[in-house]
Parts: sequence; C-alpha cells; structure tokens
Amino acid sequence: MIEGDMLRIIVPGSTANLGPGFDSVGLALGKYLTLEVKKADKLLFLPMTEHVKDLPTNEDNLIAKVAIQVAETYNKTLPPCEVKVWSDIPMARGIGSSAAAIIAGIELANQLCQLQLSDEEKLRVASLEEGHPDNVGASLYGGLVIGLHQDEKTNLVCVKNIDVDTVVVIPKYEVFTSDARNVLPQELSYKNAVEASAISNMLVAGLLTNNWNLVGEMMVKDLFHQPYRGKLIPEIQAVQEKIQHLGAYGSALSGAGPTVICFTAKGKGNDLAQTLAKDFVNCNVESLEIDVVGCRVEQVQEIKNI
Repeated sequence: MIEGDMLRIIVPGSTANLGPGFDSVGLALGKYLTLEVKKADKLLFLPMTEHVKDLPTNEDNLIAKVAIQVAETYNKTLPPCEVKVWSDIPMARGIGSSAAAIIAGIELANQLCQLQLSDEEKLRVASLEEGHPDNVGASLYGGLVIGLHQDEKTNLVCVKNIDVDTVVVIPKYEVFTSDARNVLPQELSYKNAVEASAISNMLVAGLLTNNWNLVGEMMVKDLFHQPYRGKLIPEIQAVQEKIQHLGAYGSALSGAGPTVICFTAKGKGNDLAQTLAKDFVNCNVESLEIDVVGCRVEQVQEIKNI
C-alpha cells in the first residue's frame, strides 16, 4: 500500500448445508462484510455498523487473529494499520458472519504482506480455521460451492449459474454453532448413513442441473442435522409448512441457524418475502441476491478534508 491510499476488502456472507449438504454445500449471499484499510502507527479496528459494534478494536477480534496467524505462517509480520469495518451480516444467525471474517482476515494478510496467495491456498487456510469448506468457500469464490475438507487436502467445485431467488427468514434470537452441534447425534447407523448420503447426492444433482423442485424435495428429507436442530429452532418447520402453499421450491435451515432460507422461482423473491413477513412478524424477512463474485479487493484513494 502507498501512503495515502486505502484498501477495500469486500466479502459476501453465505448460507450452508441447504438441508442434506451438511458441512459441504454453500451459497454466497448478498450481505457483506467490508473493510477499509490504511496505514497507521498501530493495529486498530473501528466498528462502523450495528452488527459489528461489539467488535474488539485490537488484535483480539477474529479478523485480526486470522490475519496475524496467516502472516506468521508465511514468516511475515502484519503491518500496523487502521481498519474500518462495516457489515450487514447479522452475527450468530447462520449467514456466515464468522466465515466472512476469516476470509477477510486471510485477504488482509495477503494484501498487506504481499503473499500473493492463490484462491486454492486461501481456501485451504480458511478450511483449516473453520473446519469445513462450505461457508468460507462461498465467501471466497461466490456462487454455489460443493466441497470436501480432510486433513491432507481440501477439494472444492464452484458453480456460478444458479437460476433461483432466495428469501431469508431471520429470527431475532441467536443460535451459536457450538450449541447447534451439541444437539446432533454422535453417530448414525450404517443404513441411515447410506440413506442420508443418497439424499445429499440427489440434492447436488438437482443443484447442478438447476432442478429446483428436486432440490426442494431433498431439503426436507435431510437426515443429518435438521431433524435434531428443530428442537432449538421452531421456524424450520413453520416456514416449511407455510411455503408449501406459496409455490416456493423449498426451504432449509441456513447453516447452524436460526435463519431459514427459502428458494423460489427467479423474479418471485420479493413477493415471497412480502408474504412471509406478514406471518413471521418477529423475524426479519428479506429477499437476497446470490453473490457470484466472492471476495474482492479494491484500491481506493483516500479523500482528505481541505
């Protein structure tokens, strides 16, 4: 960075799982985490919007921790900088706020330390941090991602042609990923595991062929996590029952929840959102674009008052 210049890093939020694509399927959404970075005497983070108002202003926040760790991994020291942070991604709602922060931290280190990391390297670092590639992959690449994270390697396929509208029903309460995972069983029987895997395979087949009626059917057949998390999040079943009469393709718990995401025909998202808002008055209901760009970096000239 040149003195007086600013770096802008923009990272989309995401939804994950889409029902039976547990820990492996993600979709980038049009809610964003944005950093504006300039040189400074010390590392300082300045929260600029409501969703990040409690963000630590020093190296204790997640973005900073990831950036420092990535820099150290490549034998670099993160230069001191001032980072203004905007976000319209609600925290602990299942729309990928932590994954967006991880990708932002990786990109912050990549830019400031001139690491020149490839997207594959960024994905690997992010998946090691997050434990799975769905949310971080979607925030990095944009579009739909299908991934596998293992100790030795992370694989990912990205698809940008997603012909559908999305609507999110966001409850006011938070559900932390750790709590949502604690209600899951430790194991499935062999028979149930085979069936759950087949349902997931059919979900992916529907996604790759834009067969959204099939996708919607597979969403409600999930055996991996939604039957258990429904105890924490009653909106799962309530939204599913409501949209059956509204012509939508289907719905699923978004990530660990409590947000429920709905899929409907292209051009019908706003109408579906308006209808659902009348029934779920204690939730925020929005129609969201699918982000097909992923993480992006802009160089901007700082405007100074004269």
